[in-house]
Amino acid sequence: MELRHLQHFVAVAEDQHFTRAAERLMVSQSGLSASIRALERELRAPLFVRTTRRVTLTEAGRALLVEAERILAQVRSAHEAVAAVQGVLRGTLALGTEQCIAGVHVARMLAAFRGRHPDVEIRLRQAGSGALAEEVGAGRLDLAFAYRTQADTDQLRSVPLTSEPMTVLCHPEHRLAAAGAALTPKDLAGEVFVDFHPDWGPRRATDAAFAAAGVRRTVALEVNDVHSLLDLVDENLGIAVVPRHFRHKRPSLSALPLKGTGEAEYETVALLPPDRATSLAARALVALLETGGGTLLETGGRAGDLAPPQDGPQAS
Repeated sequence: MELRHLQHFVAVAEDQHFTRAAERLMVSQSGLSASIRALERELRAPLFVRTTRRVTLTEAGRALLVEAERILAQVRSAHEAVAAVQGVLRGTLALGTEQCIAGVHVARMLAAFRGRHPDVEIRLRQAGSGALAEEVGAGRLDLAFAYRTQADTDQLRSVPLTSEPMTVLCHPEHRLAAAGAALTPKDLAGEVFVDFHPDWGPRRATDAAFAAAGVRRTVALEVNDVHSLLDLVDENLGIAVVPRHFRHKRPSLSALPLKGTGEAEYETVALLPPDRATSLAARALVALLETGGGTLLETGGRAGDLAPPQDGPQAS
């Protein structure tokens, strides 16, 4: 099995199209098709279901994709390790983050990283916390900043960054704003809610808070970005329960503390692979966060918790 066959296979799986994958890889479509056929012959199983519009993975293809991504990630790590010995950090840093994440100033952090390691290609993906956790575990991302979604596993570990309580946002003319007091989930029973899709960290934190309080709620308006959520609340179309730092993004809205949720808080973490699988680029990034925490971490971040693992190679 050749590495180029696995690279070609992963590209087709990602693009779900032979022509687009060939263009991205800068190879001929016939050469790409021949590479996939050679892999299918070696594995004695079809990897794709081909149609005139797109290709989809078979069950065998889905199984191979997980392993192929891990193998390619390990190969990249090997190249990076050799480059680091030579005194230069090269390769790719694949970073994921949720939108408007608390605890980390992502743009400032990436600018500082590029200044220190100009030969590292940075790739940034924005998605919900659930998807980010899956991509780090599968080796598609080196590191992600997200809401804590699950306990550590043999494929994923989390390092706490910061935590904050949830806050109720509503229009200034809403009846809740007139009360001007801290609210409990029971006080919000029957309200119209604006919220993110279920994969997002703030939605998960809110669902957990209401479940802990035994209060059922219905989300009438679902959005996929922060500003749309704030716009809907600004038009008095519903209320939102969000991490506390969101209140600074739209000062015209009324912000009321949410109490009575037990231990339910919005906790930001850095998601990483196990120590042995953490790339040199990811180690360099967490080292940067540790040494430059005062400017790269937002208020409440705990840079000292992000010390790079001591049992692996350190980036220079």
